[in-house]
This record gives sequence, C-alpha cells and structure tokens, in this order.
Amino acid sequence: MPAPRVAVAASGGCDSTALLHCTARQAQALGIEVVALHVHHGLTPQADEWLVRVRAQSRRWGAGFDSCLLQGGPAGGESTEAWARRERYLALARMATAAGCDLVLLAHHRRDQAETWLLQALRGGGAAGLSAMPRCATRQGLVWARPWLDRPRSDIESYVRRHRLSWVDDSSNADPRFARSRLRRAVWPALMAAFPDAEISLAHAAHHAQEAAAVLAEVVAQDLPTLQRDGALVLGAWRDLSVHRRRLSLRAWLVAALATPVPETLVRRLAEELWPVRTARWQVGAQELHLYRGLLCVQAASRAATLAPAEPVALDLRRPGRHELPGWGGHLLVQPVLQAGVSRAVLCDVQARRRAGGEQFRLARRGAVRSLKKQYQSRAVPEHQRDGPLLYTAGGELLFAPGLGIDARHHAAPGAAQWAICWEPDPLGPASPAD
Repeated sequence: MPAPRVAVAASGGCDSTALLHCTARQAQALGIEVVALHVHHGLTPQADEWLVRVRAQSRRWGAGFDSCLLQGGPAGGESTEAWARRERYLALARMATAAGCDLVLLAHHRRDQAETWLLQALRGGGAAGLSAMPRCATRQGLVWARPWLDRPRSDIESYVRRHRLSWVDDSSNADPRFARSRLRRAVWPALMAAFPDAEISLAHAAHHAQEAAAVLAEVVAQDLPTLQRDGALVLGAWRDLSVHRRRLSLRAWLVAALATPVPETLVRRLAEELWPVRTARWQVGAQELHLYRGLLCVQAASRAATLAPAEPVALDLRRPGRHELPGWGGHLLVQPVLQAGVSRAVLCDVQARRRAGGEQFRLARRGAVRSLKKQYQSRAVPEHQRDGPLLYTAGGELLFAPGLGIDARHHAAPGAAQWAICWEPDPLGPASPAD
C-alpha cells in the first residue's frame, strides 16, 4: 500500500518555507510523503529564481516537487490580486490531484487572518466575507488546511531563525498598487501602535463571523428548497419571508443559478425591484433574469431582438437538424415528431421575419384563431422565449412562432411524416460584470 501523501503550497517566502520544512521533518517520522507545490505567477523578474530555490529546498528536505506557470492575466475590470489568487488555487488543486494528495497545507497565520478580516470590512463584506479564512475547508475534492492560522507570525520567524532557513522576499509585498501591501505598510503599524491587541481581536472577530455565517447557511438550506420550482425562484413564497431572510435566500439562489460571483449591488437592486413588479427582466453579463407569472429564472441572453434583419430571410428547412440564422443570433432545430408537426414539403420554401404586430395564430386544430400576443399569454410563455423569427409559408401564411411551435392550420395529417421546429437562441459572448 503506497504511503499517504500531503501537499504544501510553497511560494518560497518566509511562512511557506517554514511550513514546508516543519511538515517534511514531522512527516518523515510518520511515514508520510510530502510534495511541495509551487505556482509561478510570472509577475516579477525574480520568479524564475524562486522556483529554482523551492525545488532545491524540497529535494534537500526529502520532499517531492511540482510547479505550474500561470498563463494569461486578469480580465477587464479584474484586479491582479484577484486573478492571481483564483488561478493560484486552481493550479494548486490540479497539481495536488495529479500528485495523489488529498490534503493541501497553507501557511497563513494569525496576522494574515486579521488582515483579511480588515480588508473584507473595508470592502463592505458580510458575514461570509468577514469569516476571512477557514482553518479547514473541502473544495474540489481536496481538504485545504491552515495549521498555523492561530499562531502569531513571530512564532514562524522564531522557527526560521532557529533552523537557519533561507527564504525569498517578494517585492510585490511592498507594491502600493495592491490593497494588502498598502494595509501592511501604511495602516497596520499605526493600528498596532494604537491598539496592541488588534491582531488577536480581529482574528477573534473572524471566528465570530464564521459562526454567524454557518448559522445563516443553515437557514438558507432550510428556506431555499421551499422557494424553488424547477430551478426558478417562486416569488410568492419568497415574499412571505422576513426582509432579511428574503435577501439572504435571494443571494444564495443567485449564486447557484448564475454560477458566477454575485455583486451585492445586484442583490440589493433585485430585493427592491422584485416586490412591486409582475413581469420584468434584468441583464446580468451574458445571462438574463426573467420574472414572469411569479417565477424568477435565469436564461442565456438572446441577441434575436436586437440583431434580427429588417428584410425577410428565405430558408429551406427540409433537412433535419440545426439551421443557423446568424443574423438572428440563434438557430432553428428541425426534428421528426409523431403529431403537431408540419409536412416536409411545406419546409422547402419558408421565410423568417420579424414580428410586426397583429399576427394571428391557432394553437390547436379545433381552437380559435387569436392574436399572437393572446396565444402567448394563454400558454404563459415568458417574453424572453418569444424572441426569435416568425416563419411564414411561401404563400405568406404564419407557420411557426417561437415558444408556441407550428400553427395548427398547417399541422400534417395524423399518421403522416411530419417535422417540428424549435427556435434556440445563441448565448451572448463572455460575461461582463453585473450592474
């Protein structure tokens, strides 16, 4: 049976050097293999030297070694700090998994925790943000642990001196462009001079916030299942909650539904605007939130409404499968069905047109011919599912409407070969920050 393995995130700085050395010494007596994981951010000229140093230390102390060079850079509007942090953890997770480790040790200490709490407070963070860093967390199938989170940095510095360890000094720690650097150089010395116990107090505050966040998570876990229907948020049940629980559950639902970070400005705006309206939509990057008949759902934003050509587009839809309509920002899907379809002959010459108003549509063979708007309302088709081309026959008769399907006046005879048509909008490009 192979020996258990543990990974240590090793930047080459004072803290991670001490953690790697200490872990390697303790693990050897326990029969545990240690792997040092180094992320090369490519942000400073000395980064190549740091990689060489950490690799040499790892070999000298009997630890394995792996490294990763980050590619690319921050997206527009994203800070270098946020990009580097996100990509660093992703790289560490990939390397740890490849090395067969299920535990990753991080060298954060008590001052790091206090600084994180203070930065989150300055950014207006809630309980989750003020929780700062957990001592132990499970993400991406790995356990991330910070064994020194309650230890002062002075203990680590004493360890480094006692064992005469060498380490690198990252020049970016003094770069005023970075928030944490400004905090350490300009704020922290003054804060400690005025309040000597600030580090301990702020670390305790982070612990209290973690407890509060855990309780709030339990409340959300109880509320959210009762507020959803097929993934949509049911506004009636949501509005029955207290004001604070409404905002809490809305934030949790948005995070899960959008699968992206949710700015607090969006949560506040929706909490205010959802109350009085019945039908609305909100753009969130490449997605849209749609409120219709008491349900709030997420859809990929459609370009059909803004890109639809002014002139009709001639189409031959006899071939089953996807038919791209680039000018409309989507495609038509043609597939065989057993009923409520149209014969193949009709599809040889059709036209895609914009809605002009006043169109008439029949839902069922024996149903009444009514305005397209009323038919949409009778079927409770949300507005965003109505975007797309109307299809007309060669004779100029309405054949197909998005969200409704084939006009019943053109249904093929029962038992005859027939085809259904479905409009599928293409999503927009990369998400932009939400309002």
